[in-house]
Amino acid sequence: MTIYIALLRGINVGGHKRIKMADLKQLLETIGLRKVKTYIQSGNVLFESEEEADLLRQHIEEEINKTFGFPVPVILRTALEFERIFNNCPFPTESLPEGESVNVAFLSGIPSEEGIDYLRTVESGRDEYKIKGKDVYLYFGQSILDSKLAAQLPKLGVAATVRNWKTVTKLAAMVKDL
Repeated sequence: MTIYIALLRGINVGGHKRIKMADLKQLLETIGLRKVKTYIQSGNVLFESEEEADLLRQHIEEEINKTFGFPVPVILRTALEFERIFNNCPFPTESLPEGESVNVAFLSGIPSEEGIDYLRTVESGRDEYKIKGKDVYLYFGQSILDSKLAAQLPKLGVAATVRNWKTVTKLAAMVKDL
């Protein structure tokens, strides 16, 4: 049995693509996922499954679309992958000055070389990034909302969903408890 973390992209943002976490949990349980737990309204779900990741992701996306009436990209990580992500952050995460933050962009696949090359050309000011496989660690010297770097993540050529370090830390703790 594999522990997975599902990160849903773009739900419950600005009143769009609204999904109650209790409804999402119930849906995932009805398709056979076990020990389903959600964390905050942005679409973070932990569960156990015997299914292979790509088929599982596709199944979850299809069921969400069928049940809620709109497509939602789902990005999966196993507990081992998530632990690696948490333990290998290249930026300091403790005692950040006000306004600074660390985030992780979870990608649906390996970013394109063209996208990586483009990201290198972006004038990012105080922002920094490190790409490690299917994950991009982001350090923002100011708000993510004002970041030129964050706005260019779609250029990587794969779906992405971003979580702040507080959420990453909480999900890592939840994985240990599951």
